[in-house]
Amino acid sequence: MKLERRTYANGIAMTGVFEGPVRFGFTERTGGVSQSPYASLNLGSHVGDDPAAVRENRLRVLEALGAREDADRLLVPNQVHGDHIACVQDSSPEALARVREEIAHGADGIICTVPHVPVMLCFADCVPVVITSPHAVAVVHSGWKGTYAGIAGKAACMLMELTGCAAGELAAFVGPHILGDEYEVSEELMDRFHEHFGEVCAAGDRLLDLAACIRTSLVQAGIAADAVCDPQLSTMKLNDRFYSYRAEHGSCGRHAAVAVVGEKAR
Repeated sequence: MKLERRTYANGIAMTGVFEGPVRFGFTERTGGVSQSPYASLNLGSHVGDDPAAVRENRLRVLEALGAREDADRLLVPNQVHGDHIACVQDSSPEALARVREEIAHGADGIICTVPHVPVMLCFADCVPVVITSPHAVAVVHSGWKGTYAGIAGKAACMLMELTGCAAGELAAFVGPHILGDEYEVSEELMDRFHEHFGEVCAAGDRLLDLAACIRTSLVQAGIAADAVCDPQLSTMKLNDRFYSYRAEHGSCGRHAAVAVVGEKAR
């Protein structure tokens, strides 16, 4: 249950798990080719950046994760702040084409049970969640709408159902996000979260702690509290390392949670 931060020669930095059957990382904003205001490792294709720069940035991340040869199978969903989760259980070109069509219509999570299919979701304050089982992974985008819908807990339950593993075999990792003491919301939204999650949701008056709600959802799904790792990396306070939609007034790139399953031991 320990995340490692690695910095590569080209300037890319990631925090994650880089050994074992499931490899993943939460990227930072350095080491890419994008120009301001997206400088430099922008991985989002929907923010106005040069598409060629985004493609190169994604290749650099996959190379750092040891998955550059799998680039043609990379899956990046159109995130719509919902709770739909796509499932990848077949790496054939036909199956991946069907998944691409599905996620183009909107998905905020992907579960992958097959090797050599990288998954990438993009962020700039919302909460990245990676859930691992022995040979499968779920990557989830949890903004306030997804958090309220319990998308992380839903992903954990789906991962267990698809793989047959027990809750005790799962681990969850929370990536860089806007922290509870930084995220001021309306009274109406706070009231909704209070009714749904109780006092755990509040970091202060009108300050919403999304990560605390996500941890609650994961524990309710059966994951042990000590199997949920949240290093509390702030996109606001660490804006030199991560993109922040709020800190940068809506004009910025996107960092990512990227994961890939390796071959099973024979």
